[in-house]
Amino acid sequence: MNLDISTPNTEATLPPLGETLTSPPVEPQLQFLEAAQMLQVQIPTPQETALDWQEIWQHLCQRLDASRRMWPDNLNVEVKVGERLLDQRQLQMLETALSGANLHLKRVCTSRRQTAMAAITAGYSVEQQTPQLTLAQKPLSRIQSPSPDLTTGGVAAPLYLQATLRSGREVSHPGSVILLGDLNPGSAIIAEGDILVWGRLRGIAHAGAQGNDQRLILALQMEPTQLRIADQVARAPETPPDQYHPEVAYVAEDGIRIARASHFSVDMISSSADR
Repeated sequence: MNLDISTPNTEATLPPLGETLTSPPVEPQLQFLEAAQMLQVQIPTPQETALDWQEIWQHLCQRLDASRRMWPDNLNVEVKVGERLLDQRQLQMLETALSGANLHLKRVCTSRRQTAMAAITAGYSVEQQTPQLTLAQKPLSRIQSPSPDLTTGGVAAPLYLQATLRSGREVSHPGSVILLGDLNPGSAIIAEGDILVWGRLRGIAHAGAQGNDQRLILALQMEPTQLRIADQVARAPETPPDQYHPEVAYVAEDGIRIARASHFSVDMISSSADR
């Protein structure tokens, strides 16, 4: 229907009765938040945007270029990518964009195991999160009655890593962490489940991070800066042993104890209810 723009017809511009006016979808924006001496950058997930990675990266570069004077130089950045799958090449693209604004990529927050592994391999700290469902994605039964596994201490699937965690790197995971490599001084693993280091444990290991004192820390060579299980804390003895053996750290009645793996039994564990 052609309208005569010289003679406005308001009736012709109104939708039929019962028809809903719609507006074009708005692409979610990249979010920036400065907190605790770190800049947080939220990257939209594939469920939140139809933009491909190259377009998102270009938007990021534009935002950083326009906002580069808002933050101090050399500020560390935590990038939150949620369920977006990123490989080492894409992580390097993020680092390049941030470096151009005198910022430093420090940590990657992700709910994808592959992204976590790529980030650790590239030398970044990692916080792996449990995937979060939006309200529209949640089954009605879950909204009405939460699953017991999600509310009574259930943990995520284990995170398997083959790398050496160097000083300044941290891995946080809502399940158990199995590291095939060394945990160097200045690095840390924080897990809601158990921690197994198939190598030298010389950094900080915190198992049962949400308060479960039944969790264990195992290592082929135990030389920790600090061990934590739930709210219990221990340090390595000042005098190292003459010979190292695979060992297990656990919570006993008097705090964290370390036993040879060959001598360990689950009966040695003491819960907070027993103390």
